[in-house]
Amino acid sequence: MTLPDGWEMVVGLEVHTELLTKSKLFCGCANNFGSEPNTNICPVCLGLPGSLPVLNREAVDYAMRIGMALHCTIAPSTFHRKNYFYPDQAKDYQISQYDLPINSGGYLDLPDGSRVSIERAHMEEDTGKSTHLGGSGRLAGADSSLVDYNRCGVPLVEIVSGPDIRSAEQARAYASELRGILIATGASDGRLEEGSMRFDANVSVRRSGEPFGTRCEIKNLNSLRSLGRAIDYEALRQIELIGDGGVVRQETRHWDEGLGETSTLRVKEDADDYRYFRDPDLVDLAPDQAWQDRVRAALGPMPAQRRAEVVARLASPTPAQLDAVEVVIDLGLERYVHAVAEAAGDVALALSRVANELAGDLENVERLSTEAFVATVAMEQRGELSATQAKTVLAELLSHGGDPRAIAAAKGFEQLSDDSLTDTVDSLIVAHPEEWRRYREGDDKLAQFFIGQVMKLTRGQANGKAVIAALQARR
Repeated sequence: MTLPDGWEMVVGLEVHTELLTKSKLFCGCANNFGSEPNTNICPVCLGLPGSLPVLNREAVDYAMRIGMALHCTIAPSTFHRKNYFYPDQAKDYQISQYDLPINSGGYLDLPDGSRVSIERAHMEEDTGKSTHLGGSGRLAGADSSLVDYNRCGVPLVEIVSGPDIRSAEQARAYASELRGILIATGASDGRLEEGSMRFDANVSVRRSGEPFGTRCEIKNLNSLRSLGRAIDYEALRQIELIGDGGVVRQETRHWDEGLGETSTLRVKEDADDYRYFRDPDLVDLAPDQAWQDRVRAALGPMPAQRRAEVVARLASPTPAQLDAVEVVIDLGLERYVHAVAEAAGDVALALSRVANELAGDLENVERLSTEAFVATVAMEQRGELSATQAKTVLAELLSHGGDPRAIAAAKGFEQLSDDSLTDTVDSLIVAHPEEWRRYREGDDKLAQFFIGQVMKLTRGQANGKAVIAALQARR
């Protein structure tokens, strides 16, 4: 979306990601999504009198992984109590990190070359989940509400970017790249649909060159589509408000996906309103260098490095191939491309098959060995299988496994002999003189017509490249 002339949006994102620990942040309750309501709870995560929190070491490991992947400084940190009314937090405060976060001062480079600063990536506990019955599904107008405390105390890392984002498109690119990094660290599954990763967007507008304007925070966006739409709407809302002589006030707003608009939730609190104070039941957290070194050693390559490794396999990557690389890396399927490259096969062909056929059947992709994939691509590359036949063989391998040569033989996918192909092409030229004349005069689109006719007559056994070669030899 393009803003009116002279206007610029300023966006910072707060991304909450749940950590893949087995238990909660301060107690031994299971950290499981989808359990029966109020079954993973105990006196600690409910904040009952006399209960004491104990920090989950694995959560600290994951938090440091995230910080390291985002080039942050790991530092001694403290836990605070953040106080305000939580309808779905029984103890009425949230344990979080305030002025001394575990991770700070990092950055994230986007695929387009831009850089977004990371102010902090701190640890905190999640709240429960409210379900409002009746009305619109929101608290206002509801007949009653139900609370599930299973999520109370689930470990979170909140990643706060600097106000460096200037468009909804860039915000989506940042969120997407960050999601890939979180998954690559093993700290998060990045499942937006389950709420294990959520976005808050701080949006303000200004005329170019002016100081930052007053920001509004849009809460709990759970998809990249909603994130982009909400940012665009809010920026235009603020511009129109200012244009009409109004003043933007700092507030928290709700995004309604159905209506496509934001609305006021509450006037935004400042830090003083949260009445932060150090949690008296938790000691300071200071991971020593040996601990940090162990965590760093366990980190694998991040998406940017993995993309670069696949791109380096391509001779002259096209925009479509770069898009395919994004898909392959996002799904973690690049091992198939590398296997073909190591076997001196057609990398571009392998990339296409992975980004389409394998990506389209993720449930069964583990059935496909890299050896079988390499063999199938080689058969297609040599002309032993047509593109259609290769896709059929891959589908069978994904469904049932097996040997690609045996599958091809069982389905009658035998390479058409040169003599048979020549006779077929010659007979089609005679049968379609007008199309042949136009093809010879330069209408290259008709090559696809002849390929289609050959495929019909040969039951898909012909190789498209061989058909084109035969047509060009007679042109």
